[in-house]
Amino acid sequence: MKNLLYIGNNLNTAKTNVSSIQILGEKLESEGYNLKYASSYSYKLLRLIEMVWYCIRYSQWTDAVLIDTYSTQNFYFALICSQVCRIFSIPYFPILHGGDLPSRLQRSPKKSRLVFENAKTNISPSLYLKSKFEEFGYENIQFIPNAIQIENYSVKSKNYKSIRLLWVRSFSKIYNPEMAIQVLKALLDNGFKADLCMVGPDSDGSLETVKALAKKLGVDVKFTGKLDKKEWHKLSEQYNIFINTTNFDNMPVSIIEAMALGFPIVSTSVGGIPFLIEDVSDGLLVKKGDVEGMSEDIVRIFENESLRNELTINARRKAESFDWNTVKKQWHSVLKFD
Repeated sequence: MKNLLYIGNNLNTAKTNVSSIQILGEKLESEGYNLKYASSYSYKLLRLIEMVWYCIRYSQWTDAVLIDTYSTQNFYFALICSQVCRIFSIPYFPILHGGDLPSRLQRSPKKSRLVFENAKTNISPSLYLKSKFEEFGYENIQFIPNAIQIENYSVKSKNYKSIRLLWVRSFSKIYNPEMAIQVLKALLDNGFKADLCMVGPDSDGSLETVKALAKKLGVDVKFTGKLDKKEWHKLSEQYNIFINTTNFDNMPVSIIEAMALGFPIVSTSVGGIPFLIEDVSDGLLVKKGDVEGMSEDIVRIFENESLRNELTINARRKAESFDWNTVKKQWHSVLKFD
């Protein structure tokens, strides 16, 4: 098996959810690949220095470099590390995570070409980003979705005596957590008995803003902080509808997990979400920031047993296609190179 250097956000703090580098890295190791990782520094300059140093230090050891690639400041980590790989003639594979990467392609065409045109293959976890990159003329794109271990997800029957909403994400402005509070308020104002649980760490100070809004609107919300997968999966048994309020997105694992757990889902239709959720087939989609639309769709699910059964059955079936036993074959294929 090959030696791989994985460049990405390897942080594991109270302010971060488990990152893709930790999830995918562990799965690749289980398949026999030898991996080294950078970086776990929280200070960005130190993180970048270690990333670059690892690319140099292990240039003779590694067969390839995997680079988690985002659209904002962390894009420059990918830019610099990819050019170091070019200097040392190391094949590298950007893994496209930033839901706003199409804007980066438009804003920084020359820098983007340096990263993506010279890659061995660009790995897109979503068909949305694959299609956007192809629109910009990139041909070396391979779709490999985020993976789960489907046997770890069991579908539990849900009680629909009241509306019990579950939101799972880090508290960040781009995920618009305040919308969840506004949706709860709309449901309560319309006479429905409803609860909301929000699971996730505070990544940019948004948690206090959300708590302040809940207090201002006079609604009670359960905030759990960061939970590991087993903890939030167990907690999820108490809830019956999963909501996703994000303003930008790619292909969030939390939605795939909600599908696997048998949740009917209502999400904003942004970025890669419409490529993951087919409206009225395996979830319901609303416009970005559409509080009224989301609350109305929640009520549709709550009052229509036939609809929610169809959504959950189809969602579970789709989640099964993201099982690691299927996805790993695509990784083996793309990493078989000379």
